Order: sequence, then C-alpha cells, then structure tokens
Amino acid sequence: MTMTAKPTVFIDNERTRVTQWRFEPGAATGWHKHEFDYSVIPITTGKLKLVSDEGEQVAELTQGVPYFKQAGVEHDVININDYEFVFIEIEFK
Repeated sequence: MTMTAKPTVFIDNERTRVTQWRFEPGAATGWHKHEFDYSVIPITTGKLKLVSDEGEQVAELTQGVPYFKQAGVEHDVININDYEFVFIEIEFK
C-alpha cells in the first residue's frame, strides 16, 4: 500500500493557493491534473519520481530553487528518498 503525501493549505483565496506537501519515504500525491499554473519551492534537497503518460523521470530538486509549470500537467509524484521530502506549491488561479 502506497502512503499518501500530506498537504497543508496555508493560503487559498481568489488569486492564489499555497500548499505545503510533506512526503514520507515512498509517499505519493496520487494521480492528479494541475488546473492552474504553479510554482514549486523545495524545502528539502532530494529526488522525486514523476510518473506521467509519457513515462517516468526523476527530478532532482535543490532546497530553495523554484521551478514553474503551466496548467495541464498530469502526473503522480513519489518520494524516492530515504528521508522526508517537503516542498511548497504555489498555484496561480
């Protein structure tokens, strides 16, 4: 059984949603589609496995170094580290 990553929503208003995601080792978000453009800011340095219709890839993320993606991304995100991984996701509504 796969563990589920734990979201904590800090801000959710008409313009922005800010969520902290905490992943225990092996935890996953579950398959989802991003309805809004978004940016992710890693709190932890490490690797996440991204599973999409195009296959699997490993993203190497560095603490404090953000990235941006446009709406429409569909994937599952899995912590492949042997430690907790944390990031902040900012969605632009």
